[in-house]
Order: sequence, then C-alpha cells, then structure tokens
Amino acid sequence: MAKNFATMAFTDTVKAMQEKAGSRSSYARMERDVYVDGLTENEMSFIAERDSFYLASIGENDFPYIQHRGGPKGFIKILDEKRIGFIDFRGNMQYITVGNITTHHNVALIMVDYSARTRLKILAKAEIVELKDDPSLYALLDLEKYTFKPERMMVFHIEAYDWNCPQHITPRYTVEEIEAAFAGQRNYITKLEAELKLLKNK
Repeated sequence: MAKNFATMAFTDTVKAMQEKAGSRSSYARMERDVYVDGLTENEMSFIAERDSFYLASIGENDFPYIQHRGGPKGFIKILDEKRIGFIDFRGNMQYITVGNITTHHNVALIMVDYSARTRLKILAKAEIVELKDDPSLYALLDLEKYTFKPERMMVFHIEAYDWNCPQHITPRYTVEEIEAAFAGQRNYITKLEAELKLLKNK
C-alpha cells in the first residue's frame, strides 16, 4: 500500500475546500500520521461478514458508474492483507463495470454494516481474471452450497482504505438478524404457552 487514504483522496482542490471550511489542519495531521500497510484483522473480519458492497468504476467517457454487488455472506474473500476478490456471477449482462475496468483499473468500494452503522471505504486497482486462466484462484473464491453461474473473477489490489463515521447511516436489519434478536423472546413465549397448556389440562 503505497499511500494512505488521505494522501490519495485529498487532491489540491479538496485541500482548498478543506482550508475554506476550516478543517484542513485536522486532515493534514491525518495525511501525515495515519498509515497502515495492508488490512488488519479488524478490516478482514468486517469484509468477510459482508453480503454486499458498492463498487464505483470510471468509464471511457470519464463518467463514474456505481454498482451494487451482492451474494451470500462471505462471498468476498480475503486473499491476503492487500488483496480481496470474488467470483463475478452472471447478472443482467450489461457489463458496464467489467468494461470500465478493462480501460480504467482504479475503483472505489464502500462496504456498509447497517445494523452496526459502520462503513469501510476502499481505494483499489481492479483486475479481471478469466476462469480458465487461474483455477487455483477460483478454488480460493469458490462458494460452497451456492448455485450461481460464474463468468469471471475480480481481484482488488488495495491501495488505501478508511473507516467512515456512522452519521446518517440509518440502522437496517436483515431477516436473519431480526430472527436472531427475537429468538430468546420466541423461546420464552413457547415455554409459557407449554406451561399454560399443562395447567389447562390439569
């Protein structure tokens, strides 16, 4: 990881805006002091739990394109501290992101845990890997017990990342999270109903 997130994200124009808004001094310290070479266990565990993320790429017309990518929890695999990847499933067959990556390798990813109100921003260089070209990589990225039509693989070589503040992240919960949260209550109700039935039968 050659640079930290602030060094890459804070262009001269961005710095000028920060100066005007009065936040430049604090972000200058971030540029100078914050540097981590590769993902830590914290980021790895967070990424491994995701079932979706947002991927921004740049087209030949210089317009950005943002796509939502999803799959079963854990479909994004940690390859090492500087690489993550996943199998690209057959979708709507527009191929906008894939086409963009063939000409512009720079991408941005945002991964959000809505229930915990946490998000991770990643700047990376994307690599398209054909299935036939790297069977060993496919074996690492393969998903057991998930039916899908694989088309290719995507590997992201991470350049920098940053954790975002939780402000304005509205908590949202999956069906599985809701069921887990109410499991104890349901079990208690079931127990009470069984006890009540016994009392009625006496």
